Amino acid sequence: MKRNVGKTDKIIRIVIAIILVTLYFTNVVTGTLGIIFLVAAGIALVTALVNFCGLYAIFGLSSCPLKKKKSE
Repeated sequence: MKRNVGKTDKIIRIVIAIILVTLYFTNVVTGTLGIIFLVAAGIALVTALVNFCGLYAIFGLSSCPLKKKKSE
């Protein structure tokens, strides 16, 4: 797997995961929507930790900084 999640994107994903989990466990969001929030939080957290997002790969996106090639 080629890395396609950059540092800023990683931080945003972790913050969103924390917010979604907090909303669920404080009973602000319950039921089916709460379960959807937990699944979304889990996906956001996993993609942040492994630095790879499958949707980014499908669409050819990357939030990693571009590496400069050495000129010869």
